Amino acid sequence: AMAWRAAPRAAARLLLGRRGIASCLDPSAGLTEDQKEFQKVALDFAAKEMAPYMAEWDEKEIFPVETMRKAAQLGFGGIYVKPDVGGSGLSRLDTSIIFEALSTGCASTTAYMSIHNMCVWMIDTFGNEEQRRKFCPSLCSMEKFASYCLTEPGSGSDAASLLTSAQRKGDTYILNGSKAFISGGGDTDVYVVMCRTGGPGPKGISCLVLEKGMPGLSFGKKEKKVGWNSQPTRAVIFEDCIVPVGNRLGAEGQGFSIAMQGLNGGRINIASCSLGAAHASVLLAQEHLTVRKQFGEPLANNQYLQFRLAEMATRLVAARLMVRNAARALQDGREDAAVLCSMAKLFATDECFGICNQALQMHGGYGYLKDYAVQQFVRDIRVHQILEGTNEVMRMIVARNLLQG
Repeated sequence: AMAWRAAPRAAARLLLGRRGIASCLDPSAGLTEDQKEFQKVALDFAAKEMAPYMAEWDEKEIFPVETMRKAAQLGFGGIYVKPDVGGSGLSRLDTSIIFEALSTGCASTTAYMSIHNMCVWMIDTFGNEEQRRKFCPSLCSMEKFASYCLTEPGSGSDAASLLTSAQRKGDTYILNGSKAFISGGGDTDVYVVMCRTGGPGPKGISCLVLEKGMPGLSFGKKEKKVGWNSQPTRAVIFEDCIVPVGNRLGAEGQGFSIAMQGLNGGRINIASCSLGAAHASVLLAQEHLTVRKQFGEPLANNQYLQFRLAEMATRLVAARLMVRNAARALQDGREDAAVLCSMAKLFATDECFGICNQALQMHGGYGYLKDYAVQQFVRDIRVHQILEGTNEVMRMIVARNLLQG
């Protein structure tokens, strides 16, 4: 029985050796040789540098800064950022493949890395040359870390109603308000902040880049969360915080557009993190069914469980195809990209949570023990159905697109 008790290491072994991965589950199917290569690099990194420590990071609430810096040395700190400022210059599909692979080792840590990547992309895409060269190199190397500040205590799904205000005063803005549920908040160095510089609604919102240590910038208490414990979450508070006008990304009033464009990629990224967790959970369930015996034979001989495993694998592959299709659409700048990103985020995060939850059920009582990795995947990806736009909002976006005109 003890052979499958050390589940995090068992998961690492499975992922590293790619043993027991049926061809129908193979995440490299249909990829180019280059994509297979960096997928392998990411899977190996997940197995060696993340999976063995995933449980400890969760239990002790460790933000694994040095591990992420090692990942940045492989090019994972600015995956879809231009190479002239230290990025890897890869496509959205490449990015999805990498985040899926890394999440097999620790979904929580990879999810933070995906948010960091989104922030660097925003500065790279909407910043001027001076801003790009000031911020991007140290973020791509993960010498510094970034946080995305959109959500407020009173505006989550209704992001356009945010109240944090920035009053122009000469060549500075005076920033007042607060942001809630900020990943990395307090431990990170750069904050991409959406704030109101004009009237109500989305057109009054601008985007400022803040640096830790600016007068008037402070943080709330570290939140206690169900999962995502390898990344701190705090409120970010602005009290007459002085920000140079030179730290504004884009024009005044462009902030909401920047935020939404960032989130299209963010939705692909977080869906990809769910795919990795589900993939790892299917492998853990597969191994458990072959090892665990009840009623005198392995659970793998039970047809009901065989059928459930088949459904899990089918839903995983369907979700993966949907995410990769949306990633291609976003990369190509297709008109339907935002809706396809919403569909993929909705479908993949819902389905993958169901897959991980079913894998836990297959482990029986053992699945509820923290010795087993499967329960952590369940806890870590539950929040993916809420953040980067709740799945209810994803449904609204899809329905609006279907019904307009």
